[in-house]
Amino acid sequence: MPLSEHEQRLLEQMERALSADDPKFANAMRGSRSGKAARRRLLVGIAAVVVGLVLLVIGVSQSQIWIGAGGFVVMLAGTIWAFSPARNGSGPQPTPTPGSSGRSRGGKERRSSGSTGTFMQRLEQRWDRRRNQW
Repeated sequence: MPLSEHEQRLLEQMERALSADDPKFANAMRGSRSGKAARRRLLVGIAAVVVGLVLLVIGVSQSQIWIGAGGFVVMLAGTIWAFSPARNGSGPQPTPTPGSSGRSRGGKERRSSGSTGTFMQRLEQRWDRRRNQW
């Protein structure tokens, strides 16, 4: 069931507020790459692990230490490749809220406002600020 126009506007407004309040969390929820690219990266990593395992077995069976060591390195690299996120700068950027500058909140502003109180107190303060915006 599609959302009404009013519901879509509310959802977009909530997304902008989340991006402005916590850009790291918003980017993590959006994802950094498509599912197709993630599957391809995982498959290439698994293939490298299999090739490394074959090299390791061949190296051990023929008493060639360097082939076995190379196979282990290939297995390790394949595992790291499969489970690490892609590092390209083309990921989604946080969208600024209307009326705010395009700068992200960081540096001295964030440290001064986030350093007071315990973790739970800071969460409560952020919750109160969000509620006051509505």
